[in-house]
Amino acid sequence: MKFSWAQPCNTLGQNPGTAFPVCGTAVFNQADVPICGNKSIPGACNGNLFSDKNPFWYKITCFTSGTLGFVITPADLGDDYDWQLFDITNRNPNDVYTDASLFVACNWSGETGVTGASAAGNSLVRCEGGGVPLFSSMPNLIAGHTYILLISHFTDSQSGYALEFKGGTANITDPLDPHLATARASCDGAKATIKLNKRIKCNSLSANGSEFTLLPALATVTAATGFNCNNGFDMDSLVLTLSNQLPPGDYTITIKNGVDANTLKDNCDKTIPAGENIPLTVFPIQPTPMDSLTKIGCAPGQLQLVFKDPIKCNSIAANGSDFLVTGTLPVTVTGASGNCNNGVTNVITVTLSQPIQQQGNFSIKLAHGNDGNTIINECGQETPAGANIDFSTADIVSATFTYNINSGCKTDIIDYFHDGANGVNEWKWNFDNSINKTEQNTSMAYATPGEKQASLFVSNGTCTDFKTVNILLPDKIKAAFEASAVVCPGDNATFINNSTGNIISYLWDFGNGNTSMLQNPLAQQYPAADVTKNFPVQLVVSDGNCNDTATQNIKVVNNCYIAVPNAFTPNKDGLNDYLYPLNAFKAADLTFRVYNRFGQLLFSTADWTNKWDGTFKGKDVEPGTYVWLLHYTHTDTKKRIEQKGTTVLIR
Repeated sequence: MKFSWAQPCNTLGQNPGTAFPVCGTAVFNQADVPICGNKSIPGACNGNLFSDKNPFWYKITCFTSGTLGFVITPADLGDDYDWQLFDITNRNPNDVYTDASLFVACNWSGETGVTGASAAGNSLVRCEGGGVPLFSSMPNLIAGHTYILLISHFTDSQSGYALEFKGGTANITDPLDPHLATARASCDGAKATIKLNKRIKCNSLSANGSEFTLLPALATVTAATGFNCNNGFDMDSLVLTLSNQLPPGDYTITIKNGVDANTLKDNCDKTIPAGENIPLTVFPIQPTPMDSLTKIGCAPGQLQLVFKDPIKCNSIAANGSDFLVTGTLPVTVTGASGNCNNGVTNVITVTLSQPIQQQGNFSIKLAHGNDGNTIINECGQETPAGANIDFSTADIVSATFTYNINSGCKTDIIDYFHDGANGVNEWKWNFDNSINKTEQNTSMAYATPGEKQASLFVSNGTCTDFKTVNILLPDKIKAAFEASAVVCPGDNATFINNSTGNIISYLWDFGNGNTSMLQNPLAQQYPAADVTKNFPVQLVVSDGNCNDTATQNIKVVNNCYIAVPNAFTPNKDGLNDYLYPLNAFKAADLTFRVYNRFGQLLFSTADWTNKWDGTFKGKDVEPGTYVWLLHYTHTDTKKRIEQKGTTVLIR
């Protein structure tokens, strides 16, 4: 396991909740990596736990489905960087520490150097160890989903890296241009909150609010603050502080280039057009109504109420007694808190005793809490009890699937089934990181044995789940055997069974009239013959459903006496044309050499079937007597034999 110590990470970007928002066209250069972290993370490496050692996190939104490719290049190529990708759609980013189902892909190779996900990878899961490839295959991203990428620096140094997104087909660059969306005034007219149509970089906002002007000019902008900019890199709204309170009426806020020479920038550095404006209305002082709920996700354990006017944090009962939830199922509120800034909040988070995991219709109502009031806005106006907002929830879903293996003699077919429970209406199958299918139930045919991987993502439009299963297909039966290649007179032929698979029966036919059903048969004898004869030997194996057959020929020879002829006639008439040791079937480590009368070597071989044709350097030698030397080890007696003789070449 890759963790041994832990200390908190305080730098922005080093926790899931403060991850860098990703623009797909940007290269992220991290000059140094503060040493911290080592919180354990579940993954897909056979139950092994890894850790966010010296981490940085990156938040990725998918706008068009496709593959994600990226490269992490260490400043010091001797450093070991690892990574893991999670799908946190509708989830708290910190769930990556506890929920293994959020896993998408990883690479925890023990090697140093450049790592990432690319077409060079062939698996979404790369676990620790030396020799493990540094590149995983590119994971498939789903449009509308949010992902978070952990980069973990296993080497204990603070040397940084560059992160570049390239090679994939998914669009992770927001195509939406940034604009001002809405503006609302505080109840006393001293501040204005601007809502943006997308998230904007915090550092593109000038603290003095110089990007904004007000008409009629009954006040000037003196300061600007982005929401949650103390704990993140981007914001979706900001608060303007005015030089004085505005009287009730209609106004216009216009954006321009501030003292930093720009308006506001999104995460891809696109700017809101200078001169763009939005209306602002200051209403007479009145209670703030129950406004809206943020989108209800899967299995909500909290409800987020959004108010158009800031609410005093000290008017919110901490035990949640200001709120009641009624509906299809009994729901108990156990707490409430605000996202407080300067003692006020526009968002109240209501905590439930347990997540709502079933489909239903509900209403959250305002009540007088144990503090004696409901909620009070910044101007001291109390919202009347009984105000309510309706909402609906969806069933949680499970991607657990079943399968059935239909074994065939040549091809196996695996049928996959998902029950479609709890309103699932989207299925995304992936097989062996290469084949995708979208039907509820499907099949795959395999012609080769081994481990096969099946993954399923399901959704009912709100809740999602993902499962991966590895399935082992057994080897097909295969008939194979070794047999004596040559059988000399009086010798037995032997057989070694090398068949593989789940075999239950064997049938041998030895070609000599004998058969056997033994797995390892007895030796066989073959009738003597005047001439060499081939006998076919056949083995048929069966697993009860399928058969396989192997066949070999055994050569039965009429003579195994090793001798060299005393004469030969290399005239190419097909009779006695070559000089060689005859019948050397039982000769091992053989050498055969031929010399002329002057002692010159004319021919040499270690293969007795390689015959001398009476030539030297491509030319016919003269008729006459030639000396030969034959050395070999007899395979029966194991004795070394050395023979010398002469042969007459006749033309």
